[in-house]
Amino acid sequence: MSKVYVDPTAIIDDGVSLGDATKVWHFVHIMSGAEIGKNCVVADYVYVGRAVKIGDNVKLENRATVFEGVTIENNVFVGPHVSFTNDFYPRSFNKEWKTVPTHVKQGSSIGAASVIVCGVTIGEYAMIGAGSVVTCNIPPHALAYGNPAKVRGFVCKCGRKLESPEKRENHVLMTCPSCKEKLKIPTEDYEQIVKED
Repeated sequence: MSKVYVDPTAIIDDGVSLGDATKVWHFVHIMSGAEIGKNCVVADYVYVGRAVKIGDNVKLENRATVFEGVTIENNVFVGPHVSFTNDFYPRSFNKEWKTVPTHVKQGSSIGAASVIVCGVTIGEYAMIGAGSVVTCNIPPHALAYGNPAKVRGFVCKCGRKLESPEKRENHVLMTCPSCKEKLKIPTEDYEQIVKED
């Protein structure tokens, strides 16, 4: 088993758990109680808040800010400058700060400079386009982008946009043009697709 690497410039508070083979790079700050799984990359200037839960094989790119209340499952990509919020009514003088949880599910990707407003769930293998503002739940395999982010299509596990929708009784069958995998997208999720603005 290989060891964790922590750059000398990183600040790791007491009570942090880092999984095997995880690498923590320059000027990172990880707050107390945070849990980061195996084989993760925490790139330069990333901030991870108190008690944040991060799974295995996660990449947090440069300057991502992951505040308290966020849970990130395995195999998630968080692009550079992504920001997670954690309170609906932020005031510097608020004495009753309430953390609102956010959940990022297995295999999803969040593009650079996106903002994830608290209280949402990003579904398995969803892909959020760069510069998006996510204000509502995103279904599994959805391709969502914009401000606010809207579902524009669906993607395969490999990340390519699914094509050739075939409507069935309770779902739409879609095919990946790259790996040829076929995926069943629930009808209610498929109907969220909006045309380009």
